[in-house]
Amino acid sequence: MENNNDGIELEKLKPRNTNNITELEKSKAHIVVEIIEYMPNSVVSKTIIKKITGNITVSSFDAGEELEEKTSAFDIYIQIIDGTAQLAINNKNYMLKLGEGIIIPAHAKHHFNAYVQFKMISTVIKSGYED
Repeated sequence: MENNNDGIELEKLKPRNTNNITELEKSKAHIVVEIIEYMPNSVVSKTIIKKITGNITVSSFDAGEELEEKTSAFDIYIQIIDGTAQLAINNKNYMLKLGEGIIIPAHAKHHFNAYVQFKMISTVIKSGYED
């Protein structure tokens, strides 16, 4: 076990497999930026939590990588946890830095470009759209 700066003991991450989706172990502290590593020439994603009603995913983008344009039936909240990301939403560009976040509206066209390496957390909530 390691200690963080507040003296809280942190265990090394132990992924948990539920229905072929690997989630982080519950009730264990973790360092968010260390959940996933950069891989050369790759975009890597890892599930933190996956449920029928939504999911939380952490992703790393190596410099020069991108995700092609797509849409989602649900709002997506993006949080940058390392580096700087370029995100286009309906053809409007945003530069998101460490600590910044943005909501991608449901049905909006969007895509990511990594001019430098970055890591992000994306949160999708799939309920509450009945209103």
